[in-house]
Amino acid sequence: MEKVIDIINSHDGSPVFSFEVLPPLKGNSIYKVFNIIDRLQEFDPKFVNITSHHSEIIYREHSDGSVTRVGVRRRPGTVAIAAAIKNKYGIIPVPHLICNGFSREETEYALLDLNFLGINNLLLLRGDDKGNMKHKFDPSLCNIHTTDLQKQVNCFNAGVGLDDTVIEGIDTPFTYGVACYPEKHEEAPNMGSDIRYLKMKVEAGAQYAITQLFYDNSKYFEFVERCRNEGITIPILPGIKPISKKSQLSILPRVFRADIPQPLARELETARDDAEAAEIGIRWGIEQCRELIAGGAPGIHFYTMLASKSVYEIAKQVF
Repeated sequence: MEKVIDIINSHDGSPVFSFEVLPPLKGNSIYKVFNIIDRLQEFDPKFVNITSHHSEIIYREHSDGSVTRVGVRRRPGTVAIAAAIKNKYGIIPVPHLICNGFSREETEYALLDLNFLGINNLLLLRGDDKGNMKHKFDPSLCNIHTTDLQKQVNCFNAGVGLDDTVIEGIDTPFTYGVACYPEKHEEAPNMGSDIRYLKMKVEAGAQYAITQLFYDNSKYFEFVERCRNEGITIPILPGIKPISKKSQLSILPRVFRADIPQPLARELETARDDAEAAEIGIRWGIEQCRELIAGGAPGIHFYTMLASKSVYEIAKQVF
């Protein structure tokens, strides 16, 4: 089994190219995912991440006026899509496992399925804490923090399941990365505490980290330097999401707490339409990626949602 960490550490000086995809909305074709991979395959992606999405509570009104509270999982299929990518493209799939919205039992079933499929690279995350989630009000059922999820995966690797169930056939244990935040997680009181939490994840077994999206490279370089000063030596891959719509000028800072540098903001404010905004995003992304690589970043990890065409144009100039 190839490990993501080995690929990052053994590259020949050229930056590692990787990207993230979302499972299609329930009822949509998997070819939506394949089309993105087909477009980006020429840049030799070393791995592809597949996001994971919890159920949400919605209220359905019936013709008689009654209302039913139901759980809806809008983007199922993470494990199956990981297997499809492995089989169709031979690219290493990295499915996400998240705490929020999933019980420890559901996580164990996912680990069993992935182990049977020979998929052994993971990204472990706490997950989005917004909205209504299936197990939100019963924390005894769930992993609360990423470190709790790491503990479950580590136990599974040692052949110990929930309730001390013996798990056989762990010939290739799971290896995993985690998320990190150059501009601080929104719930962290300060950057120092955020870095301490990352160090805890590393001590628990995380082998690399992928950052939240950002647009100011100085934030990445400062973050990496602070991590190194705190003894965090794992590779830290910058996560890049090209701006592709004018509305993202206000949406991205609000949703992802990412600062938009003034020069980029000024250009986007004067863009006539989304097509022009996308061109601005591509130009900024090219320069951003070139500077990151020149500054020693081990690779670039792209977030493709609503931006796969822009990612292609950037990668064409950078990789």
